[in-house]
Amino acid sequence: MSTTHPTFDDIWRLFQETDRLIKGLSASQQDTERKFQETDRKFQETERLLKERSEEADRRFQETERFLKARAAETEREIQAVNEQIQAVNKQIGELGGQWGLFVENQVAPACERVFSERGIPVHMVSQRVKKRRGGDTLEIDVLVVNAGHVVLVEVKSSLGVEEVREFLEDLRQFRTFFPEYADHQVHGAVAGMRIEDGADRYAYRQGLFVLAQTGETVKILNDMRFQPKAW
Repeated sequence: MSTTHPTFDDIWRLFQETDRLIKGLSASQQDTERKFQETDRKFQETERLLKERSEEADRRFQETERFLKARAAETEREIQAVNEQIQAVNKQIGELGGQWGLFVENQVAPACERVFSERGIPVHMVSQRVKKRRGGDTLEIDVLVVNAGHVVLVEVKSSLGVEEVREFLEDLRQFRTFFPEYADHQVHGAVAGMRIEDGADRYAYRQGLFVLAQTGETVKILNDMRFQPKAW
C-alpha cells in the first residue's frame, strides 16, 4: 500500500486557503464590530433624542403650568369683574325699587281716593304695603283701599305684564284667607304700572280688574265707563 505525501504545492495551497479563511473571518469580525458600533451609535442617538424629548416635554409642561396659572388669575379677575357688574345691576334694581316706591307714594296711593270715588267706590282709608302672615305664607298688598262695604287691592309694578296680572289674580283669591276681617266686604282688584306691556291692560280688563296708569301729572283709571269690576 503506497502513501502519497503532500507536495510543496499542496501545502502552499492549504496555507493560502487558511490565510484566506483567516482574512475572511477577520473581515467578518470587523463587520460585526462595525455593526456593534453602529448599533451603539444609534442607541446613543436614541438616548439623546429621548433626553431632548423629555426636556421638551418638561419645558412644555412648565409652559402649560404657567399658562394655566395665568389663565386662572385672569379667570379670577373676570369673575371679580362679573361680580362687580352684578353688584352694579343689583344697585340699579334697588334704585328701580326706589322709583317704584316713589311712584306708589307720590302717584298711585294718593290718587286712589279720587279715582275710585269717581267710579262709585267712596274711600275711607288708603294703606300702603299691607302685609299679613299665615303659617309659613305671606301675602303683601301694595295699596289697600277700604270703605264700609268695599276693599280694593291695588298691585303696582314698574313694568306690568300679563304674567304679573296672573300672579295678582292668585293673591286676590287668597285675600279673604289672610284677611278674614274683610269677610263681609266686596273685594275688587286693580293693577297699576309705570309701564304697561302690550296686551296686559286688555287682559286685566277681561279679568275684571281696574287698570291704573299715569297720564301726564296724574293717575287715572283706563277702564271705560261700561266696565263692571269683578268681586272676589
